[in-house]
Amino acid sequence: MFTVPCEICGPVHRVVRPDRPSRRRWLGVSLLASVFSAAPATAQSASLVYRLGKDTVAIEQYTRLATGIDGEMVQRSGAAVVLWRYALTLGTDGRPRTALLARVPIDGTLPTGTARETRLTVSPDSIVREVVFADSVPRRSFAASQALINFPTFIYGPTEVLAGLARGGARIDSMPALGMAGTLGFTGATSIGGDLWRLRGGAYAMVLRFDGASRLQSVDGSGTTNKVVATRGPGGIDLAAVARSMRPTGVLSLRENVRAAFGPGGMVVIDYGRPQVRERTVWGGTLIPFDSVWRAGANDATHLFTTRTLTMGSVTLAPGMYTLWVQHTRTGTFLIVNKQTGQWGTQYDPVQDLGRVPMELVDATGFREMLTLSVQPAGTTRGTFELAWGDKVARVPFTVSAR
Repeated sequence: MFTVPCEICGPVHRVVRPDRPSRRRWLGVSLLASVFSAAPATAQSASLVYRLGKDTVAIEQYTRLATGIDGEMVQRSGAAVVLWRYALTLGTDGRPRTALLARVPIDGTLPTGTARETRLTVSPDSIVREVVFADSVPRRSFAASQALINFPTFIYGPTEVLAGLARGGARIDSMPALGMAGTLGFTGATSIGGDLWRLRGGAYAMVLRFDGASRLQSVDGSGTTNKVVATRGPGGIDLAAVARSMRPTGVLSLRENVRAAFGPGGMVVIDYGRPQVRERTVWGGTLIPFDSVWRAGANDATHLFTTRTLTMGSVTLAPGMYTLWVQHTRTGTFLIVNKQTGQWGTQYDPVQDLGRVPMELVDATGFREMLTLSVQPAGTTRGTFELAWGDKVARVPFTVSAR
């Protein structure tokens, strides 16, 4: 027996390294029974614990076989904890031939209308997707030459296929790929030096590290909005037991409105998401890297609404709605005001910038775990916008028109 620390799941979980591969528990799935009936002696098991700062958000484990990859992943997201099992079979050329993703009911039942599994079958010039529901199996074929497969986020074991192709001399920067949701796109990876590769075509441009045998050693999303990191460990975790004791994350970054009044009819409102530090570095670190343009919050872009004309430094804003962004550099911190609204926080268009204003960055009086934005009025014609996170506070003054 051995233990796996899991801050989000409550106490440390005691897990057992099973005598037989975990896939034996689900050989009722006919495709897997035929594919993995005899695991070769070269089978290699591994696990990846995906952490968001101090918190574990997902655990994946998989076994690499001569004929493919057999794995499972548990993820806590929002209101649910979800357990997946997957299988990928490979041809002699190292490319996928079949894939399966099955959702495993943690409490014995699946939500109404939920697909039991998704099956993909790859031929030289097409890829077929079948979705298995309780009462039907919709099927669709996609034209694609030598297609690969994009698995959901937190299933990265199959990226060893990319590493194996690259090791064999194939160009892997961009290849057609079908996602489990039925979207035909591409996948690939580009070398960024040494044993590091940047993933392309997936939901996030994770940095992957492989060893000389094409085994995945780490996953690093700190340079993306995902922010999770994972390092290879041993397999043999009882993920079904882990899933039963996990707690859903709830909303990771709460949404909040802050507002201030400036005389009759004068109102300034900021709507933003509130991420937490979770023991990560903030200013010039993981959360607010130097020079990158940050959404000043989480999820949807941070929005500013004003009923009066505002002036911040050299930027004057007519009554209306805007989005706010922050760029932190080694020489200064700047608030950027943009006229695009209604977008997700990664959809920043610098062409629509209205201007940028220097912010004063000072030490905070206390550590702020959760990002906190505020509008501080100073009478009816002046105020200060403040952004406090970690050990710093960034602020910029503004004036408000009388009407």
